[in-house]
Amino acid sequence: MNSLPSTPNLESLRQAIQNFTPNPRRVPFNNLKPLHDAIVELRGKNASYAIIAELLMQNGVKTSVARVAEYGRIVLEGGKRHKRRKYARTTPPALQTEPPPPQSAPQITAPTSFQPVTKPERGPRIANIRMLKDIIASNQTS
Repeated sequence: MNSLPSTPNLESLRQAIQNFTPNPRRVPFNNLKPLHDAIVELRGKNASYAIIAELLMQNGVKTSVARVAEYGRIVLEGGKRHKRRKYARTTPPALQTEPPPPQSAPQITAPTSFQPVTKPERGPRIANIRMLKDIIASNQTS
């Protein structure tokens, strides 16, 4: 028993669209739009959004600092803009026209009793066990 879908009543749909009014709580900045000129004037006098919100609340307007600031960013300044981090542009190194000079063979030196340890570029600092053994041995003999 399949029932055929009924055809929509287009005239009643048009009538409903014409009579539709949105919920005033859902319209963005519904309570701040009538005060647009006052907010612009206060911003022209370098008033902060917090001061503007405080003045509006003292005069019976139901709002908040965040809402007034959002109104200022979107309506007064022309839209929400996200701050983007500016990355430094790196340029590729120039191509070398000359070949690098030939490297000489590394010199091998005989180990001495104490060689300073070079600092690693990163990572944890770990004790050199060979140095500890030498220090412990010299403390026990003296």
